[in-house]
Amino acid sequence: MFNNKNILITGGTGSFGKKYTEILLKNYKPNKIIIYSRDELKQYEMAQKFNDKCMRYFIGDVRDLDRLKKAMNRVDIVIHAAALKHVPIAEYNPMECIKTNIMGAQNVIDASIENGVKKVIALSTDKAANPVNMIGASKRIMEMFVHRNSQQIKVSMARFANVAFSDGSLLHGFNQRIEKNQPIVAPNDIKRYFVTPKESGELCLMSCLLGKNRDIFFPKLSEALHLMSFSDIAIKYLKDKGYEAYVCETEDEARELIKSLPEQGKWPCLFTMSDTTG
Repeated sequence: MFNNKNILITGGTGSFGKKYTEILLKNYKPNKIIIYSRDELKQYEMAQKFNDKCMRYFIGDVRDLDRLKKAMNRVDIVIHAAALKHVPIAEYNPMECIKTNIMGAQNVIDASIENGVKKVIALSTDKAANPVNMIGASKRIMEMFVHRNSQQIKVSMARFANVAFSDGSLLHGFNQRIEKNQPIVAPNDIKRYFVTPKESGELCLMSCLLGKNRDIFFPKLSEALHLMSFSDIAIKYLKDKGYEAYVCETEDEARELIKSLPEQGKWPCLFTMSDTTG
């Protein structure tokens, strides 16, 4: 399906886009992989990492229909991964979320139809099931918008759980705090389902290869194995790094102990109740 094909990935400089590009280059022989995103720096970094003659880079926003039409010239398959994904930011910027997650997705479909794209795979989220926030609601509506065009173009979707250590995530922040010698901070009352970056790429791959028109793929996750609190993950993460988690009572205590505890094989942590005001 992918050999000798032109594949465009919207939001292609994100964690998913990089992993999916890696999977395509390792297992297939695409004619072109076009990375479509707004982030010039990350495009440059990807060009350094994936030094492959099939790679192309297109600066653009999914809100820009004309730009999408130009980028999709002779494209066979579109992977639509561009989205606003951070829950608190979306809650405070609802119209921006709508413009990108809903209207942007419609632009991708319209440009794909006009350019004769054979199939569109759109990435959604597990938050679209019984949505309780702006991200989930906008993604659920996105699914409906994509499906209503399914008589004109083949579409399938993949609903992800949280991708562990994806760019900008709380778990990604653990790495940054270790590098900066800062305490680990996490909520102790929030549990999430997680998949690895590799699993997210494979789920999309299955949606591409096996998905019939209008199919939605999602990982079959176990509550016992995959539903974890952020504080429990922090403890396991530190153990993997060779440290024992030392739970502090206050922020000041954690800041003070970071000066001495790491030398003793311990890392100060502050686990608190979440605050999702707004």
